[in-house]
Amino acid sequence: MNYQEAVAFLYERLPMFQRTGAAALKPGLGNISAFLEKLGNPHLAYPTIHIAGTNGKGSVAHFMASVLQESGYKVGLFTSPHFVSFTERMKVNGESIAEEQVVEFIKGNQPDDLPISPSFFEYTTAMAFHYFKEAKVDIAIIETGLGGRLDSTNVVDPILSIVTSIGLDHEHLLGNTLSAIAKEKAGIIKPKKPVVVGALKPEALEVMKTVANSSQSKIYSYSGLSSKVLDWNFEEPKMEWFKD
Repeated sequence: MNYQEAVAFLYERLPMFQRTGAAALKPGLGNISAFLEKLGNPHLAYPTIHIAGTNGKGSVAHFMASVLQESGYKVGLFTSPHFVSFTERMKVNGESIAEEQVVEFIKGNQPDDLPISPSFFEYTTAMAFHYFKEAKVDIAIIETGLGGRLDSTNVVDPILSIVTSIGLDHEHLLGNTLSAIAKEKAGIIKPKKPVVVGALKPEALEVMKTVANSSQSKIYSYSGLSSKVLDWNFEEPKMEWFKD
């Protein structure tokens, strides 16, 4: 199996949202959790920052990865979709995964040998988490694929969650109001872990505040050209967090 054959196998063998729509989505996090357990739960081997949002999440992910890399950290970055090559989806310090590593992972994890039947995105997510563990990254920036609460990436336990924006997108899956969509994206907020949100409309921001408060998570909001901290009694984040 060469690289072209390996990637063709992924596209042809696994359900893909861009090709088959909602039928490719697997409800819940059971699938990805079972796959990751087989791999030794690589997503728990390093700190993560988890990013969701209707728009801007890819840009924020790349900005954060660049800043952390310039600060001396070895940074994993998982984004989707790709523009030219499948390898663009997972990078370490700006360098895409090698084609040989993609082939090796696929050869060692044939869908028929797995405890579950993964979707394309579940399989890709597991590959990225495994790659970052093998590369021994200091931290990984993880972009959600669709939504947040039930997105395959939501198995991580991030040191920081970010929701960049809330708009009407994928209403047939996430809900047809800003509040409903905000609730899905707020699903990435973890107990007692801080969350930063972008300039959200009042109804979306209210959902974020409610979820954050119920999770005992400090929430930071950016609005317009100035930042506003909600419920500020929280120490300034320190880079040492990323080494814990």
